[in-house]
Amino acid sequence: MSATIRVVLADDHVFVRDGIKSLLENEANIKVVGEATDGLEALKIVETEQPDLLILDIRMPNLTGIEVVEKLRSQNNFVKIVMLSMHESEEYVLKSIKAGADGYLLKGSSKEEFLKAVQTVANGGKYFSGDISSILIGQLSNPVATAETKQSLEEDMVITKREKEILKLLLSGKGNKEIAEALDISKRTAEVHRFNLMKKLKVKNLMELSNKANEFSLL
Repeated sequence: MSATIRVVLADDHVFVRDGIKSLLENEANIKVVGEATDGLEALKIVETEQPDLLILDIRMPNLTGIEVVEKLRSQNNFVKIVMLSMHESEEYVLKSIKAGADGYLLKGSSKEEFLKAVQTVANGGKYFSGDISSILIGQLSNPVATAETKQSLEEDMVITKREKEILKLLLSGKGNKEIAEALDISKRTAEVHRFNLMKKLKVKNLMELSNKANEFSLL
């Protein structure tokens, strides 16, 4: 690897990219050589620039971050990759590792942790935010446990026909009263369905619900 770490940033939010770029380029040995706003653009820029490191948002238009990693690895491109996410959940981290990512960093990480992750991965190491790294590495070292975890995650994502209807209405911006009217049920029943759906999918708000629905193709 060259003395200067050449980095490509891929995130569909310009203010996120600007913040990361500003942080990285304050370091003498890091240079941002490309920026992408979606997964397809990330693939093109990586092919053109051949960076040392790709910092990749897990949720992007056209191709998700995980799909980008899978495509790069299928093309035998072993650029170092750090995934960015708002979610500290085992399913996202496990999917990222299985796809071939070298690190997983939360968007709320401190400046010090962000730079540590970049330097660690760029120099051939692995870096995972939070307290989950040892658990996940243990799972990945056990093929049976990994398969069981994957099956368990997929089973958790199975929702009923009614829950799909609720999900679709929620993601279209409908409130409990509007959902009740649309499905000819009581407002209380709509509230219960909404609560159960969000509990089943282990989400706390509509943004997380939308992300998970996309991730597992629930609609």
